[in-house]
Amino acid sequence: MKEQKPRKPYWEMTKEELAEATAEFDQEFIGDTFHELSPEDMAQWERAKRKLGRPVKGRGAKVIAVSVERALLARSDRYARKLGVTRSALIAQGLEAVLNHRHKE
Repeated sequence: MKEQKPRKPYWEMTKEELAEATAEFDQEFIGDTFHELSPEDMAQWERAKRKLGRPVKGRGAKVIAVSVERALLARSDRYARKLGVTRSALIAQGLEAVLNHRHKE
């Protein structure tokens, strides 16, 4: 990308300065001026298109709806905050503990 010299805000420009600053938007058929992206530009484009979100752990995550009694949920939220983990992490740790315990029986 080209570095652009700093300009003053549009509302402070004279009519001539504003016409010069916006001349590029008056062109028709600008698609004819496009070129193929370089590998660096393509990589940047792919990064920009990629959805943002949480990093994948294990085989990814699945969002589920679970009913939990309100008092139990409040207690678990307080405990998760005390441990410095999220509610999801606390629930995952609890499931792991239960499943590992059941597996040993």
